[in-house]
Amino acid sequence: MRIGILGTGGMADALGAQWLRSGHEVLFGGRDLGRAEALARRWGGDHGTLHQAADFGTDAVLLALPWRAAIEVAPQLPLTGRVVIDCTNPVGEGFRLLTAGAPSAAERLASAAGPETHVVKAFNLCHEDVWRLTPPVFDSRPLGVPLSGDNEQALAVVRQLVRDVGCEPFAAGELDRGAALLEATAALLIRLWVGEGVDAQSIAPPVESAGPRAPAASTLTPSS
Repeated sequence: MRIGILGTGGMADALGAQWLRSGHEVLFGGRDLGRAEALARRWGGDHGTLHQAADFGTDAVLLALPWRAAIEVAPQLPLTGRVVIDCTNPVGEGFRLLTAGAPSAAERLASAAGPETHVVKAFNLCHEDVWRLTPPVFDSRPLGVPLSGDNEQALAVVRQLVRDVGCEPFAAGELDRGAALLEATAALLIRLWVGEGVDAQSIAPPVESAGPRAPAASTLTPSS
């Protein structure tokens, strides 16, 4: 795949490296061309401006900018028809969810980018260092990555990119419901991990004890 990465921070670095190792073409795009060039030198691939990265990503564009900056620049970029992966978290001081009671950051991004842009919320629940693991497997279990989006073809692209990192994709619902849940979950997990220093995994029981659930609803596997 041809993947454009918008941003030059830790998420861009970690996921870009993983996808290059998996054989994808990657262009790192940044407002700071020096940082974008440094990522390309470190891992391979190419570098350029945010506009060039969006134009390059004919298969997928990873939006790895601060969420407000992402919404601001989205209308200025060639994202029409693109699969845009939103890994941002609108979490502020005091671990507060900055979009509480309003549309999620992913929904705002989709609105800013235009109706023909296919936004998928993904990769927002873990620190960048987790995505540097090769692969992210814990106790012999691959890390699960919830995805929220409205377009099946876009979801199929992101499912493959999740698997290329060594993780397992899961369904988190359509963008108008799932994205807000994922962003709120991120705010809670960050508060527990960073603010309280606790193991957030301890809040969830094993699936056998979690109560009734819909059969075959846990994974993002296309129906036959």
